[in-house]
Amino acid sequence: MPTYRFPHLDPHQARRRAPTDWEVSLAGAIEQAFGQGHHDLPALVAALNASRVRPREGGSWTEANFTALMRELGE
Repeated sequence: MPTYRFPHLDPHQARRRAPTDWEVSLAGAIEQAFGQGHHDLPALVAALNASRVRPREGGSWTEANFTALMRELGE
């Protein structure tokens, strides 16, 4: 008998594709920032700039490019 999977228990049920290595690294940096208590946008952006993960286009994180990326990845 096949095992029934509860779709509401699948943390990746909304994924359309597997994340890239860069996206996995970014997720880790965001988790680390939250774990360090950085919960507002300015603190999160500062923590990302202190990490080794840079925006795809290079340079530094800003509130604008971080927000735009989150909007893009959430589509």
